[in-house]
Amino acid sequence: MDAPNTEHAMQAGTDFEKARYNMVEQQVRPWDVLDQSVLDLLYEVKREDFVPAPYKALAFTDMEIPLKLDGVDTGARMWSPKLEARIVQELTIKPHDTVLEIGTGSGYLSALLAHKAHHVLSIEIDPRLKAYAEGNLARAGVRNVKVELGDGSRGWAGKAPYDVIVVTGSLPVVPEALRNQLRVGGRMAAIVGTDPVMTAQLITRASETDFDVVKLFETSVKPLQNAERPSSFRF
Repeated sequence: MDAPNTEHAMQAGTDFEKARYNMVEQQVRPWDVLDQSVLDLLYEVKREDFVPAPYKALAFTDMEIPLKLDGVDTGARMWSPKLEARIVQELTIKPHDTVLEIGTGSGYLSALLAHKAHHVLSIEIDPRLKAYAEGNLARAGVRNVKVELGDGSRGWAGKAPYDVIVVTGSLPVVPEALRNQLRVGGRMAAIVGTDPVMTAQLITRASETDFDVVKLFETSVKPLQNAERPSSFRF
């Protein structure tokens, strides 16, 4: 009696794989994501398993996906696939690296980072998203991510320094406290600015006092909760 269900499941799986292939070839690769190890990751980590049920059909579309849990909109969004992949590529994560992720969301980007790194510490301010991400990561078999509940807008100094920092909400300015939690040689990906002008930046700590900043591309994502604002004081 279960043959039709099995056939339906197989068809759904085939559809997902076709959509995943199209996502990689039509969205991600044309966005200058050419690192084969990153492209391979997009096949290995099943994005649809990190997307809220009502949006599963949109898992591979070129859009942000609302993280609506049990009918309640958390206000958070999953990045578009091409943005996730490009940021992972630009960070050139090594197998011994420790990563600080600020804003866990669904846990999908955490999983991509974890496949590249030794360990990921992810800070999530919303307890609903913390629980959701932890469940997704566990089901995906990702064991080297630790999700902490808290406000990561100034980093997570207790476990610093880090080889890599990723900020998943935009910042009007990059807090000095956050930059200083990078190890020398460490890299941070942050989207800096306010609408309508935001720029993805790769910040590398060149020495104890010097930071190199490379502007990668313009984009727009939701602001990080409690992000530091630039001082409006003027002489």
